[in-house]
Amino acid sequence: MTTDASDTTPKPPVLTKSEVGKDAVHPGAPLVVLENVNKHFGALHVLQDIDLTIHKGEVVVVIGPSGSGKSTLCRTINRLEAIDGGRITIDGALLPQEGRELARLRSDVGMVFQSFNLFAHKTVLQNVTLGPLKVRREKADVVTRRAHELLDRVGVGSQADKYPAQLSGGQQQRVAIARALAMEPKVMLFDEPTSALDPEMINEVLEVMRDLAREGMTMVVVTHEMGFARSAANRVIFMADGRIVEENTPEEFFSNPRSDRARDFLSKILHH
Repeated sequence: MTTDASDTTPKPPVLTKSEVGKDAVHPGAPLVVLENVNKHFGALHVLQDIDLTIHKGEVVVVIGPSGSGKSTLCRTINRLEAIDGGRITIDGALLPQEGRELARLRSDVGMVFQSFNLFAHKTVLQNVTLGPLKVRREKADVVTRRAHELLDRVGVGSQADKYPAQLSGGQQQRVAIARALAMEPKVMLFDEPTSALDPEMINEVLEVMRDLAREGMTMVVVTHEMGFARSAANRVIFMADGRIVEENTPEEFFSNPRSDRARDFLSKILHH
């Protein structure tokens, strides 16, 4: 772990923006920056004064109880949810409100949902090639070759000509990951990607995600899979009641949580 030697001010044991938890990855420049982000659903204040910086090559896992704002946070990063206040930048560019610029920026941000959201009437290969062909107007032969490589990479290369209904849930989610990667995103967002899967299928999806982390993909992962957080995250963000309550390395967070809310959450989730 590296620290800024010029800063001699004592700090609590919370991961700073210049630190990273895994020795194998050293974060680069800020890639996703949220500043004083607020979001309401009616009277419910679901995101409260969120400040968060995610660096290139960093894997950030967001955990917390249901209703804490985790998924909403994830969905604001590519403006699936509009924010009420604050600002979000992706690789230095302010997140646009709408139009072509928003579509372009969204293509830099891959997202995988808990429901696979594949097109049922298109084959696996067609699902993966659709974005690059329609949004980026890339050449079909280049896109098809990349799609086959990605399907092989996530372990479903032999399923290219099948339709989603012919695949297991784990296979469909791996296709969804390949589809997001086909746009060659700068950052990947995962919103509880294993929560809709049968237990025996969870690990096959997590292993693909671990491979992405090892390869240096910038990732924001909302999950209840604590094993993944321990093994793959550089930083754990704990949210409750729409706020970031605590952030730290996985080692520090799981062995020595600083807040009562985090201790209570871990005592429940790690013993059930």
